[in-house]
Amino acid sequence: MRSPYRSIVPLLAIAALLAGCGGGSDTTESEPTTTEAPPALTKAELIERGDGICAEVNAALGTVGSSSSETSSPAEQEAGLYTGMIASLENLGAPQEAAGYSEFVAAAEALSTAEDEVKLAGEREDAAGLEEAESKASSAREEFSAAAKEYGFEECGAGPSAPATTAPESGETGAAEAPTEEAAPEAVEPEAEEVPEAAPETGGAGGGVEEGGATGAPEGGGTSGGSSGGVGPG
Repeated sequence: MRSPYRSIVPLLAIAALLAGCGGGSDTTESEPTTTEAPPALTKAELIERGDGICAEVNAALGTVGSSSSETSSPAEQEAGLYTGMIASLENLGAPQEAAGYSEFVAAAEALSTAEDEVKLAGEREDAAGLEEAESKASSAREEFSAAAKEYGFEECGAGPSAPATTAPESGETGAAEAPTEEAAPEAVEPEAEEVPEAAPETGGAGGGVEEGGATGAPEGGGTSGGSSGGVGPG
């Protein structure tokens, strides 16, 4: 009679051989790495970061249509800016204080959907569909603005803002400046006239003439006496 142990021995040898082949490898399984999610923002932090995103988008919306090099229509550009803004706001995550946040998220998602329809109609050049989509988007913007203000946002509740312009410096606009009054010339006082020196006294002048003797009257015994002596007899 055949012993039943003869069939067991080969099986045990094969099992030992397989165990020996596998036992030489010293491999350890790596533990899966887990990344912890960042902590949720507070409501104040969410509003601060959200308003920063909305402020940039509002400024960009204010310049839509100002460049002629854009290939897409203004409606498509606005739709792209709004959908990008909503995506950035949703990436901030839910705040620690969740009260009232769900209403804001619902209005944001409705706006994103409406703007997607505007963009799609613009790409298809569907005039009728674009008009209808823009009407829905306009209502969605109003609802989003109201929900943002209700939650506490400022910039997200405001609309597009016009680009800031700097006042031109004086002289650059070319506008005529108001004439300035010229200063009246100062009154020039006339110089004092020179007073001529006093004329010499009459007596002095007469004395000079008398000294010359040319014009003076002849003395009594001069010419009269000589004439009478020459004409008279003897």
